[in-house]
Amino acid sequence: MTHDTRSEQDLHSRLIGLLNQVVDVVIIGAGINGAGLFRDLCEQGVTCLIVDKSDFGSGTSAASSRLIHGGLKYLETGELRLVAQSTLERNLLLKNAPHNVSPLLTVIPIFSWVKGIRAALGTLFGMKSLARSRGALLIKVGLFLYDFYGSRERVMPKHHILSRKEALKEFPGLTRDIVAAGSYYDAQVKYPERLVWELIRDGLDANPRSAALNYTHISHLEKDRLHLKADDGQCYEISTRLVINAAGPWIDTVNAELGASTRYIGGTKGSHILLDLPELVAMLKGRMIYFETDNGRICLVYEYNGFALVGTTDQKAANPDTVVCEAWEIDYFLEQLRVLLPDMAISRDQIVFAYSGIRPLPASDTATPGLISRDHSSPRLEANDARLFPIISLVGGKWTTFRGFAEEITDTVLATFGKQRSLSTRDLPIGGGRNFPRDKIAREQWLAHAEQATGISKPRLDELLVRYGTKALAIASHKGPFTDHDRLPNASGYSLAELDWIIDNEAVSTMADLVLRRTIMAFEQAMSKADLDRIGELFATIRGWTADEMQDQVKKLTDELVQKHMRIV
Repeated sequence: MTHDTRSEQDLHSRLIGLLNQVVDVVIIGAGINGAGLFRDLCEQGVTCLIVDKSDFGSGTSAASSRLIHGGLKYLETGELRLVAQSTLERNLLLKNAPHNVSPLLTVIPIFSWVKGIRAALGTLFGMKSLARSRGALLIKVGLFLYDFYGSRERVMPKHHILSRKEALKEFPGLTRDIVAAGSYYDAQVKYPERLVWELIRDGLDANPRSAALNYTHISHLEKDRLHLKADDGQCYEISTRLVINAAGPWIDTVNAELGASTRYIGGTKGSHILLDLPELVAMLKGRMIYFETDNGRICLVYEYNGFALVGTTDQKAANPDTVVCEAWEIDYFLEQLRVLLPDMAISRDQIVFAYSGIRPLPASDTATPGLISRDHSSPRLEANDARLFPIISLVGGKWTTFRGFAEEITDTVLATFGKQRSLSTRDLPIGGGRNFPRDKIAREQWLAHAEQATGISKPRLDELLVRYGTKALAIASHKGPFTDHDRLPNASGYSLAELDWIIDNEAVSTMADLVLRRTIMAFEQAMSKADLDRIGELFATIRGWTADEMQDQVKKLTDELVQKHMRIV
C-alpha cells in the first residue's frame, strides 16, 4: 500500500486538471534552464507542464562546479556579451537567493609577468588555440575588465593583486614558483539541486493551473498530443501549443522522439572529486584557488561542506546516461594538485565523493573543447503535418545565466501568444531566499521569532536557516510522527522530522531524491549504511513500503553512491 504525500496529491490533482485542455507550453527537461523558464512563464500566467524523465535537477544541473560565476575565462575567447550577462546574473543571484548563493573569494596563482599576451590576442581574434600561460599583466587586464563588466548590481569588492610574499603568507602550502597572485570575488551555490526544485515550487505557487512531473518520459507523439508514461506505469495524454526542449545533453534525443532530426548538442564531460584533506581545507579558509595547469587548462579547488572540491575536466563526450569520473581524471586532478601544493600529501584514498556530467554545449568541430562557446541559443522547429506544435530547443547556456536565458525565451513565448510580460524576475527572490534575514540584527530577530513559534533552540534553527533559507520555519513547525530530537544514527545533523517534511512537501519519489538532491546528505562523511537503513525505514513508514521494497530501495541507492560517486557507505 502506498500513502500519497501532500506534494504527490498536489501535483496529481494539477495534472488531472490539464488533461482536458490545451496546455500553453510543455517544457521537457527539469534542469536549471527548464526550471528557470517554468517559473518565469508561470509568473506571467502561462499554463505550463514541466516533465523530466528522472528527478528534478538530477542531470547536468547536479554535476556543475557548484559555482555562480561571471566567466572570467570567457574574456579570453572574446565572449564579452556573455561575461556582461554572467556577472549581472551572478550579482542578482546573490541578492535573490542569499540562502543558497554566497560570495567566494578567489585567488589566481601567477607564474610569470608577461607571458600569454600574444596567444591571448590570437585567441581573441579567432585563432583556434588557448593561451598556454597567463602572466601578471594579462591577468591584471582581465580582472580590470571583469570588474568593469560586473559593475551592474555590484555587491562584492573589486579585485586586487597580491605580491609573492603576500600570496605565500596567505597560502603557505602553495608552490614557491609563483611571482604574484590575483584576488577577486565570484560566488558559489551550495545546494544547486535544491535551487532547481525551489524554482519549480515557485512556479507552481505562482500559477495553480501549472504542473510538474518527474520520472516521466515521452512515450510517443500524436499530432498535437504528447503521450507521456511515468515510471509507475501511469500514462497521460497532453495537448499543447508549444514544446520547449530543455533536456540539456539529451536535446537531440528528445527532438528525435518528437520526429525531428537535429544535431544541436556537442557536449563535453566535466568531472569533480571531493577530498577529505583537513590540511588543505584549513589553508583555503573558505577561499577558492583558480589555477592554471601545465597544458593551459584551468582547474579549481575550494572548500565545500568540509571537504576540498576539485574540478574540472573538459573532454568531448556523448552519453550522459553512463558518464562517471574515470581513473585518468582522478590521476589528472591529483597530479595538478601536487604541482600546486608540493608539500602536501595528496592521495586517492582521500576521495570521499566524485561526480560527472555532460555540458550541453552547441555542436562544434573544434578539437579544443575549451573553445566551444558557453553562450546559449534557442533554435526553433516549426510545426508540420505530423507535429502540430513548434519546438524551441534551449541549447548551451551555463548555470549562472539561467534567469536571463529564461527571460529571453519567456518574452519570445509571450510575443507568440500575443501577451505582454506582467512581472520581471530580475529582483524576484527564489524559494527560501524570500524574506531572508540579511544582517546580524535581522537574523537574530528571525531566530528569536522562530524559537518562540517552534520551541526549537536558536542554534538548531540557525542550522536549518543555513540549509533551507526561510523555509526553515515551516520545517521546524512541522507536526508529524517525529520530533526534532529524532536523528539519524551518524548523520545526526538531520532530524527525522526534517526529512519527513521534505518527503511530504517536495515531490520526493526515491531515496536518492532525498539524499542527493533535496539535501546534500550524500556529500557528508558521517553518513553511513545505518543512516541509509533508517531513511529506508522512514520511507517505508510514510509510503507503506514492504520490507522487500525498502531493501530494494536501499540497495539501489547504495549501488548508485558506490558506482557513480565512489561513496563508501
